[in-house]
Amino acid sequence: MSLLRNLIYTAVAVMLVGAARAQSSQTNVVAAPSAEAATAWKEFKKASTPLPPPGDWQMKRPTQEQVQAFHLTQAAHAGAAATLAKDFYNRFPSDPNAGFAKEQEFTLTAIAVQLGDTNKISALQALEEKRLKDPTLSEDERFRIKLEAIQRAVTAKMGEPGLAAIEEKSGRELIRDFPKRDEGYQLLLQAAGQATDPKEAKRLTDEIASSSAPEDVKAGAKGLMRKMEAMGKPVNIKFTATDDREVDFAKLKGKVVLLDFWATWCSPCVAEIPEVKETYKKLHAKGFEIVGISLDSDKSKLEQFIAKEEMPWAQYFDGKGWQNKVAQEYGINSIPAMWLVDKKGNLRDMNARGGLAEKVEQMLAE
Repeated sequence: MSLLRNLIYTAVAVMLVGAARAQSSQTNVVAAPSAEAATAWKEFKKASTPLPPPGDWQMKRPTQEQVQAFHLTQAAHAGAAATLAKDFYNRFPSDPNAGFAKEQEFTLTAIAVQLGDTNKISALQALEEKRLKDPTLSEDERFRIKLEAIQRAVTAKMGEPGLAAIEEKSGRELIRDFPKRDEGYQLLLQAAGQATDPKEAKRLTDEIASSSAPEDVKAGAKGLMRKMEAMGKPVNIKFTATDDREVDFAKLKGKVVLLDFWATWCSPCVAEIPEVKETYKKLHAKGFEIVGISLDSDKSKLEQFIAKEEMPWAQYFDGKGWQNKVAQEYGINSIPAMWLVDKKGNLRDMNARGGLAEKVEQMLAE
């Protein structure tokens, strides 16, 4: 996400400079700016140009901490440019570029917040409220502003109690204000997935299933309920693996099993492999097993990848991609999905990503 934000900032800044030039070339014919305004506008355009990444990043991949620090620097840079934009249209309200400066105050403030400047959140909220009152604002722009505000609220609450309530409230607001769009129903589905009470999850998924939500969202709701219903119950999976091993979860009782829904084309899935391999190497002899459920469609590519990455555990493959039989049975609609099955053969954890070794060790000790 951080790299995406940087790309957004760069792209917007490039458009800003180009649009400023176009604005100047078109409006200067009508009214030439004063020398003072021209100087101020030049300073603003210079300030709005994004800072280049450190040159040594081309030779050496930066750490996450270095990237984060650079984003904060970019955020401060964008915030300073937003202040210059506001100063410009306040000092030169009749200048041809004043209207454009107002637009860029909003854009640059939003970029500063996206890149991590929390001090600009209140300023952005004030600008959003002002823009939403504009009767000439298009529906697409109105939707974008509201959605970005929701995303900030959700991100700020991530991992904390009350997240599902925020998602549900926001989803209902979007459905009310933008009934033809899908995002409101998607937020309700997210809220159902975050709900800690199965009854709350069922209430939301039942509502989605009987609503005018898109079919893919309805399918996601049904899949979520299948997953919720599977929690705490025995996992009944039996198949012949790609290497002809016979896999039967009924015979894996006494072991802690990672059920890994993944695919070779899934970058986040591949990123998890080093930790999974390390956990397997550390705990396999103590009773830890892994069963992969591959959503690939090309068996030869899958086998080549498994051999290259030295993944010794069994893999289920039927070549159906997202229609994979096991994935469909358990309502999988996003990967990676990493589940832990305890020594009694019951599904215990549907979120084994992060801290995998610690979770496995705890289950092994039971």
